[in-house]
Amino acid sequence: MLNTFNILETIRMIQDQCLDIRTITMGISLLDCIDPDINRACEKVYDKITSKAQNLVRTGEQIEKEYGIPIVNKRISVTPIAILAAACPGQNPVRFAKTLQKAADTCGVNFLGGYSALVQKGFSAGDLELIRSIPEALAETSNVCSSVNIGSTRSGINMDAAAIMGEIVRQCSELTADRQCIGAAKLVVFCNAVEDNPFMAGAFHGVGEPDCEIHVGVSGPGVVRAAIAKYPDARIDELADVIKKTAFKITRMGQLVGARASKMLDVPFGIVDLSLAPTPAVGDSVAHILEGMGLETCGTHGTTAALALLNDAVKKGGVMASSSVGGLSGAFIPVSEDAGMIDAAVDGTLCLEKLEAMTAVCSVGLDMIVVPGDIPASTISAIIADEAAIGMVNNKTTAVRLIPAIGKQEGDMLEFGGLLGSGPVMPYNHKSSEKFIARGGRIPAPMHSIKN
Repeated sequence: MLNTFNILETIRMIQDQCLDIRTITMGISLLDCIDPDINRACEKVYDKITSKAQNLVRTGEQIEKEYGIPIVNKRISVTPIAILAAACPGQNPVRFAKTLQKAADTCGVNFLGGYSALVQKGFSAGDLELIRSIPEALAETSNVCSSVNIGSTRSGINMDAAAIMGEIVRQCSELTADRQCIGAAKLVVFCNAVEDNPFMAGAFHGVGEPDCEIHVGVSGPGVVRAAIAKYPDARIDELADVIKKTAFKITRMGQLVGARASKMLDVPFGIVDLSLAPTPAVGDSVAHILEGMGLETCGTHGTTAALALLNDAVKKGGVMASSSVGGLSGAFIPVSEDAGMIDAAVDGTLCLEKLEAMTAVCSVGLDMIVVPGDIPASTISAIIADEAAIGMVNNKTTAVRLIPAIGKQEGDMLEFGGLLGSGPVMPYNHKSSEKFIARGGRIPAPMHSIKN
């Protein structure tokens, strides 16, 4: 029997509290497209993506109409392209990026992720060539996203890769300086990257995944904020229970959409990523959830504790709603994409150091943070290394998506528009890390990596 209260509650969540399915992402394996002839490899890549994903957008639109819930993005993730590039030595990997863009255009998806390399323990064939090509690839495409995994709890941190990525991030901004430095906004540097992440810019289709599958990424910070607003005097443990119950409802919606998409597309259902993904829209902010718990402004003392509570409660509520929870699953804190984070950064309460502390307890890391255009590459590398260390030691996924705002200084704004929002240019520590980064080598894995 239909429960009228539950139906009305869901309608309110969608209409008034910004509940949406942030993405349905089709993961596609390109391992069978490997070919020493790069022209032939690109043909295979295009044919496979457009064949598998030809109905993805249409299916998403049909589900939106069927259930009345917005699906904001339809996306594709593919096998890390460095693996395909390894079979084509001496060839420019950017040709793969342009092929991915052509496939994205044909399928009509918002983003396509997987221009990626996994170098946590060192560089294998194809890795360096792809990494060096990232700035050009992201400058010459509009929907292609890139990621590089430089560390893991099992292997430690590849500091040679960290050093290179500082340069690559700067180059991405420089080559797209006329477009609000958008290149750097499409690049993520990971520690402990996961194989089934549906969220961009870090999505790629891991080699342990099936040939093709569907992942769903839910959202709903506004729903959680509205729920805790009903309990202004509740104890902390009572708030945790409220968040768990709310996360359960949000995740059930994601489970429903994922199962439906899987059936309609005739591909396996992968995971529901129950991460709270904010937007610049009013009422859709993770920062405002934390402030709803009693903080005057996100970033003040107590913020890390409040975020830890939120992240844990979201996970506990989500795993009760689906047996296929995966991806990143937590609470995102991308500064430019969160109205509350933007306000807190502008007034100086939220700083890089506080954001770094917050990443120890949430998903995923230093995300969509705009810094002055004069930041040295070695400082970017050092920030990447710091964040990777948090992920390595805590056995969690961490990441850095830093945007050097070429030609802009502290206090300026970088306007991306859409889901990427507006980024206030935040200050950084000007003391040099250059000598440390120049040492190279590898930070050894922590003792608890030896688990066998």
